[in-house]
Amino acid sequence: MMSAAMSRRVRQLADHGESFVTATVVRAQSPTSVVAGNVALVLPDGTIEGFAGGACAEHSVRAYALRALQDGEALLLRILAFGDEAGVGPEGREVASEDGAVTVENPCLSGGAIEVFLEPVVPAPRLLVVGDTPIAGALLRIGAELGLDAVAADGDTLRPRLGDLALVVAAHGRDELHALRAGLDAGLPYVGLVASAKRGDGVIGELRGDGVPTELLERIDVPAGMDIGARTPAEIALSILAKVVAVRRSAPAAAITAVDPVCGMTVAAVAGTPSARHEGETFYFCCEGCRARFEAAHQHAAAD
Repeated sequence: MMSAAMSRRVRQLADHGESFVTATVVRAQSPTSVVAGNVALVLPDGTIEGFAGGACAEHSVRAYALRALQDGEALLLRILAFGDEAGVGPEGREVASEDGAVTVENPCLSGGAIEVFLEPVVPAPRLLVVGDTPIAGALLRIGAELGLDAVAADGDTLRPRLGDLALVVAAHGRDELHALRAGLDAGLPYVGLVASAKRGDGVIGELRGDGVPTELLERIDVPAGMDIGARTPAEIALSILAKVVAVRRSAPAAAITAVDPVCGMTVAAVAGTPSARHEGETFYFCCEGCRARFEAAHQHAAAD
């Protein structure tokens, strides 16, 4: 059962538009250190708040929670002690997978098994719209219908935040320069300017004169949107949103899990996970012991 403090934390994360995963223990087979009803939150950086298993079980919870966060789909994670009746695969590896459920063996467990329901909470990606024009209004209206958090923004004070998807400046000459620069500096996946090609060239020229690098200026989509022969504000908004959706769906997924090359366990590929570099590649480990064995083996091979 989720505590009052955990409920407050969930509301806080949701209010700030942050993604997270609720990890709820739905079954615990003795001997384990958790009980059914234990709840933890897993943040995008791999931080776990709360308790959903001991140190070794946490590796699996973290890794598959981040995968659920990336996929946007809930997952039932079954973690078995090595040697359980269902455990037939290599140590620490995924031994069964079906729609909505994954079973892994974990050699670190002292015994028993746990099942954890991982439910991702992913806020709608933000679409920032600058301008008080019919096109801006259509972008806000239709963007919401597409599942975007379409927000009217002030171009002079615009401050994009981490995770924002797109910025569209449809202000017809007002508040354009600061807004475009803010979107580019924040690295938003899509930055569009509603303007003719001629006026767009002029705006880009002004930004270049202000010192904005060429590689950033090339990211501005102007005239914004796909060329579908749009004429009305709604049609223009549709052409722009088609590009925004294309950018959203085509963004490559970052690798958020890795396999420990020593024990074979699936772990989270995040800053807090033990890691080592070898021949230009980063390897992640379930514990310092596995990392030490990996480094010792490669040092021995180099000496030979």
